Amino acid sequence: MSRIELIALEGLPEIEQGDDLAALLADAAGGELGAEDLLVVAHKVVSKAEGSVVDLADVEPSERAIEIAARQQRDPRQVEVILGQSAELLRERGQLLICRTHHGLICANAGVDASNAGLDGRLVLLPRDPDASARELRAALPGNPAVLISDSFGRAWRLGQVDAAIGLAGFTALDDWRGRSDNEGRPLSATLLAVADQAAAAADLVRTKNGSTPAVIVRGLGRFISADDGPGAAALQRPANEDLFL
Repeated sequence: MSRIELIALEGLPEIEQGDDLAALLADAAGGELGAEDLLVVAHKVVSKAEGSVVDLADVEPSERAIEIAARQQRDPRQVEVILGQSAELLRERGQLLICRTHHGLICANAGVDASNAGLDGRLVLLPRDPDASARELRAALPGNPAVLISDSFGRAWRLGQVDAAIGLAGFTALDDWRGRSDNEGRPLSATLLAVADQAAAAADLVRTKNGSTPAVIVRGLGRFISADDGPGAAALQRPANEDLFL
């Protein structure tokens, strides 16, 4: 019988720049982390610890940000921060900007978010290099668990948000079944399972957006864990020349 176990870590304090996040996570885990575990960490605590936050009081909006903000009826300083995190602005509708970030992620508002930011007038950005952040966390954590940094994404053609992997160390990003056979012996030619995204979404089921539980231990996925850090979550990004909708 196969099964997975999800354990939300409680008791983490509000994270500030410079905090030893690995030590705080290890303390919350109570010595329970092991090499067969996957630790899923919401990106906001990583960003806060690394200082990837912006106070709106320090932002001077550009003419482009002011123009977009006027159309969207929002704070031009917030638009300026979004533009600063974007390599490309892809779509604009209502108060929504769909952007390609400097990491290559395509998401709403370039991942810039005011919720759970800690202070009014503060925005949390994505980590500067989520895969590097995952590797650093893994190296610093006792027990050498795999580490996944997650964020919530909207999905084309589907309502609602689902957590996905944006940073990864020691865990398979994609389980490639192409060239293998299905249960009836038919060859599979297109089956490429995004197991890191599936693990991120599963972990989110045991925490709430206002529950102060940004980290979850996932057990039972040892077959996807490796001693080496691997290529990271960057392996999940679809190459632009394969995108049929851009």
